[in-house]
Amino acid sequence: MSIEQQIQSAAIAAVKALYGQDVPEKMVQLQKTRSEFEGNLTLVVFPFLKMSKKAPEQTAQELGDYLTANCTAISKYNVVKGFLNLSIAPAAWLQLLQAIDQDEHYGEQQATDNSPLVMIEYSSPNTNKPLHLGHVRNNLLGWSLAQIMQANGNRVVKTNIVNDRGIHICKSMLAWLKWGNGETPESSGKKGDHLIGDYYVAFDKHYRDEVKQLMSEGMDEETAKQEAPLIKEAHEMLVRWEQNDPEVRALWEKMNAWVYDGFDETYQKMGVSFDKIYYESQTYLKGKAKVEEGLAKGLFERHDDGSVWADLTNEGLDQKLLLRSDGTSVYMTQDIGTAEMRFKDYPIDKMIYVVGNEQNYHFQVLSILLDRLGFKWGKELVHFSYGMVELPNGKMKSREGTVVDADDLMELMVSDARRVSDEAGKNADLTEDEKQQIARIVGMGALKYFILKVDARKNMLFNPEESIDFNGNTGPFIQYTHARIRSILRKAECGQDAVLNTQGTLNDKEIELIQKMSEYGAAVEQAGKDYSPSGIANYCYELTKVFNQFYHDYSILNEEDAQKRQTRLVIARNVAKLLRNGMALLGIEVPERM
Repeated sequence: MSIEQQIQSAAIAAVKALYGQDVPEKMVQLQKTRSEFEGNLTLVVFPFLKMSKKAPEQTAQELGDYLTANCTAISKYNVVKGFLNLSIAPAAWLQLLQAIDQDEHYGEQQATDNSPLVMIEYSSPNTNKPLHLGHVRNNLLGWSLAQIMQANGNRVVKTNIVNDRGIHICKSMLAWLKWGNGETPESSGKKGDHLIGDYYVAFDKHYRDEVKQLMSEGMDEETAKQEAPLIKEAHEMLVRWEQNDPEVRALWEKMNAWVYDGFDETYQKMGVSFDKIYYESQTYLKGKAKVEEGLAKGLFERHDDGSVWADLTNEGLDQKLLLRSDGTSVYMTQDIGTAEMRFKDYPIDKMIYVVGNEQNYHFQVLSILLDRLGFKWGKELVHFSYGMVELPNGKMKSREGTVVDADDLMELMVSDARRVSDEAGKNADLTEDEKQQIARIVGMGALKYFILKVDARKNMLFNPEESIDFNGNTGPFIQYTHARIRSILRKAECGQDAVLNTQGTLNDKEIELIQKMSEYGAAVEQAGKDYSPSGIANYCYELTKVFNQFYHDYSILNEEDAQKRQTRLVIARNVAKLLRNGMALLGIEVPERM
């Protein structure tokens, strides 16, 4: 039982004994004591005044007397108005440290066969271009969220839906046919997703030239965009694809296979993966069938032109198109089809979609439609809505080829980490392989932490130079602290086996560190409730700062008192463990040395 739980139980017993009232746990409000007052935890007394029928100070005094007499975790107290500041006994802190030390996954819950099954969808790439910086944020958020939900005792299934059909795919295919000369990833030396992305950009360039030409001949812009020969050819190719034309389908399969090989390489570098991948080419027909089924049940309505709509005016929304008049599907239809396939594959209890905030309305509508269609988790589906990533020089545009490519970005981060490390002379005694491995861990850690420390709902500005800094709220700062602790433990020889004396003494900085460590479980729980990787990042940074302040003030290896030295080694060992576990929830590795 944690110190907070001990005090909570004692406080409930105190109110019962003193005032004859039963109070729920949620009424017992404990918070960290403010730094200007003596104490470790503060009990807020105001909720009990109706029961005590006394002034705040007197009520706090009575509760304080009861708690110090009946709860061994509390050594003394002081009262400030309606706040009861409690000082925790050293023995209680040492017992807590022992509990942390004995649990390799302290603060995290293990899933069982009966735990809720949470499905998380993230990535959702298009097969006409490589992954870019926006996808990086999406993938890192999705992966981290999966780890956090798992650490909260859920079973988790990580899924991806690949947008592998539609006009954008046909644009790349058509451009390759016209200007590719049979080029392949092997013949060009390019990753498949990059090669296809180049043809998507090429299509747009030629298409814009055609539009300009038509406009110079007197056509207005909107008509020119529809009448340009290239876009007409792309639409014809899409129709042939939908009609299962063998030639178009064969080209589509070949080019998509190139892209998937490229995606797999990028995902591996990024350190993310999926338990199941769905493809829109397989889900859109299921969606159409599900819409037709809903139509037959009177859930939707068909208009005179043959199109199918959902009337959402009763929910305060508008009418939503589900099938076009020519019978073709829209994104909403595909999402319904994907939902049905997933529900057949897995007994989902909760569905989380990691998708940018420009799709907020889409998921509001999808939730209502899935609920209408009978999916038990439809009403409670979670749209994990995140903001856009921008660069110091502005927004990215795929068609114009001005995106920041994910592969290039990761390569830059690793090379920057290597350069910074070489310049600092930190890795002189390491082999080349070790130097490169550390550069990969630090570079990727810098990238991931910089993105994940920001509240996901906010737009963010990504600055590679800031992210690689070894000081301040950065991944390398936390990684370096972990490496420093591991070095201390190696030098101590018995650091990994240091034994705690629970009858020992502690100074204020040691108590502060143990208290901060004890908050890890609450940070994990809150991050799960809020769907917030940034909460974990913030906790790791705070723990790192508290440790560094302690390390600045007190020696570990040079402490002459053997018992104090052992205690500090145990504290350091567990700080390293919690940093390793916490950073793992963000998908970030921590090196043994830097």
